[in-house]
Amino acid sequence: MLFSPNSLGECLQEWGDLEKDYQQIQETHRLYKQKLEEVSKLQDSCSSSIARQRKRLKELSVSLDECRQNGGPGSVSAIEEIQECMKERPNVFFEMEAFLPKKNGLYLSLVLGNVNVTLLNKHDKFAYKDEYEKFKLYLTVLLLLFSFTCRFLLSYRAVDALFNFLLVWYYCTLTIRESVLISNGSKIKGWWVFQHYVSTFLSGVMLTWPEGELYQMFRSQFLSYSLYIKGFQSWMWRGLTFLLPFLFCGHFFQLHNAVTLFRMTQLPEWKEWQVLMCSATFLVLFMGNFFTTLGVVYQKYKNQDKAKAV
Repeated sequence: MLFSPNSLGECLQEWGDLEKDYQQIQETHRLYKQKLEEVSKLQDSCSSSIARQRKRLKELSVSLDECRQNGGPGSVSAIEEIQECMKERPNVFFEMEAFLPKKNGLYLSLVLGNVNVTLLNKHDKFAYKDEYEKFKLYLTVLLLLFSFTCRFLLSYRAVDALFNFLLVWYYCTLTIRESVLISNGSKIKGWWVFQHYVSTFLSGVMLTWPEGELYQMFRSQFLSYSLYIKGFQSWMWRGLTFLLPFLFCGHFFQLHNAVTLFRMTQLPEWKEWQVLMCSATFLVLFMGNFFTTLGVVYQKYKNQDKAKAV
C-alpha cells in the first residue's frame, strides 16, 4: 500500500503515541505485580500475627485463671478488666480474617480444590452476596413454574426426572455458594446450611426412584409440597412474624410426607428402597427445621424482652 506524505506522517504520529502508551502499560503492569507481591507478604504477615495472638491469648487466659485462684481480692478487678478486653478479640480477628486468604474447608476442597475463593474488598463481597440472592430468587421462581407444570399439566416420568435433576443441581449449587460466602465472613451457620445438603440428598433419591405404583401414589403429594415450598420461598422477604404460620405449615408438610412414605412401606407392593429413605430424610428435615425455627423465635422474643427491660 502506498501512503501520501500526509497520511504517512499521521501513521508515524499514531505509532509514536502507541509506543508511549505501550511503555506506560508495561510500567503499570510491573507496579501491579510488585504491589501484588507486597499484598501477599502483608497477608501472610497478618495471618501469622493473628495466629500468634490467639495462641498467646489462650496461654494468658490460663495464667489469669491461676492468678484469680491464688491472688488476693485487689487483683480480681484487674484480672476481670483484662478478661473483658480479651472477649472482644475473637470477633475482631474474625472481621480481619474475612479479608485474608484462608484454606478452603473440606467441602470446597473436594469440589474446587485449593482455589482461593476469598474476596478482598467489601464491594466484591456485597456483589457476590447480591448475586447469590438473585440466583436463589430466579431458580425458586423457575422451580415453582416447573412444579406447577408437573403437578397440573404434564404427567410424564421423564419430566419429573428433569424436575428432580434441577432440584439436585440447585441445592448442590447453593451449598457451594454458601461455602464461598462462609469463607468470606458470612455468618450462615448450623442447620440452615446443613438442610441444603439434606435437600440435595433427598432430590437425588427422588431422581432415582423408578416408575411404579408407589411412585405414582406419592407423586402428587410431593409435587404439591414442592409447589408450596417454592411458592413460600419466592416471597420470604416479609417479616418473621408474618411468615411463621406458613413456615410451620411447610414444616408439618414435611412431617406429613415422612408419615405417608412410612405407611407406604407397610403395603405389600413396597419394594423400592427410595420409599424408606425419603421418609427418613423428610423426617430429618422436619425435625431440623421445626426445632431450629422454635429456637430462633424463642431467641427473638428473649432479645425483645431484654430490650424492653433496658
